[in-house]
Amino acid sequence: MTTIAVDQVLDCTGMLCPLPVVKATKAIKQMQMGQVLKMIATDPGAPPDMAAWSRQTGHQILDQATEDGKFVFYIKRAK
Repeated sequence: MTTIAVDQVLDCTGMLCPLPVVKATKAIKQMQMGQVLKMIATDPGAPPDMAAWSRQTGHQILDQATEDGKFVFYIKRAK
């Protein structure tokens, strides 16, 4: 895997739905077009929630992984 340059990190560890989605929305609105947000979540609902959020908002999930029991998303601001 190539290294993704991250512009901001959002740690949503311990937060349950809908907070990771709400916090990601707020964080990405503060970023510039093309910047990348790394979001970390522990909610098992985060992967399907973030996939749906990406489809609805148009922001691109560049990569998604599970590290040490946490879900990690790399999201590029697309609009």
